[in-house]
Amino acid sequence: MPSYKGRQCQFCINQINFIDYKNVNLLKKYVSQYKKIVPKYYSGNCLKHQKMLMRGVKNARIMALLPFTT
Repeated sequence: MPSYKGRQCQFCINQINFIDYKNVNLLKKYVSQYKKIVPKYYSGNCLKHQKMLMRGVKNARIMALLPFTT
């Protein structure tokens, strides 16, 4: 299902069904320079994977793998 400006969800294309909070390199791609989670209309993620991504980033922040602020 294509989203805004012809972008497609990279998780759907690569058939990733679970986003783990321990995969910090993947999560850093979806966090801005101000450590805010990038909205789905910028990243091109579908709603299902955007919610998984948000949960993963929030869990990584709680486990001190990602910072809350800069």
